[in-house]
Amino acid sequence: MVYQLTNNDFISQSADTLIAKSFNIALIVALSFLARYVLHRAIHRLVEGAVTTRMPRLVVRIPRLRLNRPNGAAATSQGPVAVPTTPRRAQRARTIGSVLRSLSSVVVLVIGSIMVLAEFGVNLGPILASAGIVGVAVGFGAQNLVRDFLSGMFMLLEDQYGVGDIVDVGEASGVVEAVGLRITTLRDVNGTVWYVRNGEILRVGNKSQGYAVAVIDLPLAHHVDLPAATEIVRRVTMERVAAEDIAEHVLEEPEVLGVERVGPEGITLRLTVKVVAGRQWAVQRALNAAIADALDDAGVPRPVVYPGAGSTVSPSPS
Repeated sequence: MVYQLTNNDFISQSADTLIAKSFNIALIVALSFLARYVLHRAIHRLVEGAVTTRMPRLVVRIPRLRLNRPNGAAATSQGPVAVPTTPRRAQRARTIGSVLRSLSSVVVLVIGSIMVLAEFGVNLGPILASAGIVGVAVGFGAQNLVRDFLSGMFMLLEDQYGVGDIVDVGEASGVVEAVGLRITTLRDVNGTVWYVRNGEILRVGNKSQGYAVAVIDLPLAHHVDLPAATEIVRRVTMERVAAEDIAEHVLEEPEVLGVERVGPEGITLRLTVKVVAGRQWAVQRALNAAIADALDDAGVPRPVVYPGAGSTVSPSPS
């Protein structure tokens, strides 16, 4: 009767199976959709909970610097420096959630299909063996792609960097504009956009996590009065970091380390300031300008480059 209605050999031969095991097949299909829905719902709730829940933020336990401003007011910041991680956590959670939903759908579909084929009495041995061989071949052919995805997953899970961070990944460095499982997009200081495969990133230098250090190297002449110059540098630095424009970025009192290098052109005096991550360059520029003006006003000798000489020499004392 089935053959007369359908004129199909496979359907007519499987008619008894379809009638006898239709309930089992329908149950497998229903359970597959139910399992997929439950998994997607659980992943969605997990992602939304990670995004919206008030979780503890990354806090840098460094007290802000208390400085006396020129007008006598105290440049004091209340509490520790808190680095918010909500946007990064949201992006990481949604990306991982998307991957988990796709993976769960594939797994449920494959398992459900195998169970339905088993109800029809299909020999699954050759199918599974062929699938294994195909999987191995695809794995060898797409090993770079698999490595990129695995590296991207671990990068997101370990929170190595996120959108807005200033990073150095070797060949390229700049501000992170997008983070994906396969590609990380950076924009350098010249405006060039770099697309970096996650599997090719061997090391990451993140300049936006925790705190940073502004390093100022001051070139001086060999015959300079070092104690006097050091005192000028220390005084001007303390006054400058107390100013409104950079006081909120400074975390600790500046430290004059002393002579960093002695060369044929002169000596180098090094100064360091611990600042909020990402603000080290602004603090460096402000301190360089203020200290250079103070040294020039005090007549502190500096190395001079004579036109056409091709080298830097220190002027002789008069």
